[in-house]
Amino acid sequence: MKSKTILLTLAVLFAAVCCAADLNIGTWKLNDAKSKISPGAGKNTTVVIAAAGDSMKVTVDGVDANGKPAHDEWTGKFDGKDYPVTGDPDTDTRAYKPINDHTLAMTQKKGGKITDTGRVVYSADGKTRTVTVSGTVNGKKIRVASVYDKQ
Repeated sequence: MKSKTILLTLAVLFAAVCCAADLNIGTWKLNDAKSKISPGAGKNTTVVIAAAGDSMKVTVDGVDANGKPAHDEWTGKFDGKDYPVTGDPDTDTRAYKPINDHTLAMTQKKGGKITDTGRVVYSADGKTRTVTVSGTVNGKKIRVASVYDKQ
């Protein structure tokens, strides 16, 4: 009886750890009504986050500041180190660093210089993701608060 209880307890703990580790994984759609995006800033309409070996792959689709389709990809670890971004003319590298179980700090750079910083905050239930970013795009200061719903 004790071994069954211990085994069940370990299974529940394992499931809880796996679910916590996968909080960011999924497809996230922009909720325009809840988002606040500065004029002149682009809009990321869909973000897909997937495991890629021991790293994460973040694929972003949307429109740029001129309303043209935009697509970029980043593969790396959430360890605060810079990893290359492809497809974004304003960003060479991006770094994510955990702040707590539901928050990541984000830094983007172009030519080694920080262009913008932000935070990614996941709701307690894991169904909402809010990304706040401030920085400079095409010489203009921007502030974006994008709210995403998990699909």
